[in-house]
Amino acid sequence: MNEKQPSITVILPCYNEENTIGICIDKALKTLRGNNLSGEVLVVNNCSTDQSAAIAAASGARVVNQPIRGYGAAYIKGIAEAKGDYLVMGDADNTYDFEEMPALINELERGSDMVIGSRFMGKMEKRAMSFTHRYIGNPILTTMLNLLFGTRLSDCHSGFRAIRADIVKQLELNTTGMEFASEMIAVAIRQKIKIKEIPITYYPREGESKLNPLIDAWRHVRFLLVYSPDWLYLFPGMLLFFGGIAAMLLSAQGRLVFAGHRFDIHAMVFFTFSSILGYQILNIGIFAKKYALITGFIRQDMFIDFLEKILDLERTIITGLCLFTAGMGGTAWIAVQWLRSGMGALDEIAFCLGCLLALFIGIELIFSSFFLSLLQVPRRCAR
Repeated sequence: MNEKQPSITVILPCYNEENTIGICIDKALKTLRGNNLSGEVLVVNNCSTDQSAAIAAASGARVVNQPIRGYGAAYIKGIAEAKGDYLVMGDADNTYDFEEMPALINELERGSDMVIGSRFMGKMEKRAMSFTHRYIGNPILTTMLNLLFGTRLSDCHSGFRAIRADIVKQLELNTTGMEFASEMIAVAIRQKIKIKEIPITYYPREGESKLNPLIDAWRHVRFLLVYSPDWLYLFPGMLLFFGGIAAMLLSAQGRLVFAGHRFDIHAMVFFTFSSILGYQILNIGIFAKKYALITGFIRQDMFIDFLEKILDLERTIITGLCLFTAGMGGTAWIAVQWLRSGMGALDEIAFCLGCLLALFIGIELIFSSFFLSLLQVPRRCAR
């Protein structure tokens, strides 16, 4: 430890944990005193209907109330009320051993901004985690977060963490449910916060679990997707748009063959609509990323920066008008040929689909450019 030791706040969110809250507080306080660490235990009473708050106060903790229910809501309140330079986060159900707290603090002292106690790197007691959570739920959610945000963590949903107070306030966390755990890591990664994992021991909880596996898992998945517009919008949109155009051109030339079957005009219709759908999804992704930048949800985006450098409103409108004009001209020519032939069967179906695609994309490009320009209008500062 440094000569000038930082103060520590241990934050315990609590909802009906009267059987274990006192044990957790005692362990935390004894660990602080036993390691000559200055600090406090802050219990966030999250609408408990039992004696949890009274037991917490009698055990030496400072108790604050959070009337908004939710794991994240409790931590947001605790972070706002904390007085320490370092914050230690842990559950009040005695599943985490607060005697391991100095290991987390030591990593902060060595330069990490946030430390996560990994249950999968350490020891997991029997019946501490159900089979589905251990081998299905947690691995899938952790893999998903690692894939979307380019990290290599082993336990993204561990509730035993330590973080510098100035760093956690910089993150500006907002979610009120169990997805708070994912939000903290996702935002930290986006802001290039230095994260360290260390092994810990995980114990069986005492009392009834407050988790709703399906709902809580969905909340994590929903947050990760919403917070990852590239994976939710841009990559699928690009695949449908450019893949659809490529497949449409190959179909038109009779060169698209799969399993011995040659795809022709019917496939072209499908791929044309696929391209239009892809472009619409791509547009939504661009709007989502721009809105995220405006609201501060993300700080910087290279793709948006690139688009704004090469495509201003006027250039985009001109591009859209060119596509629209080409598509309309081609469609008009086909219509004239169709009328001259006595409204019989069309021989230029492939050309017609290409013209319609250019026409639709041109119209959408014009209107979407106006909307994107609206998002770029500077807002007046509040007085």
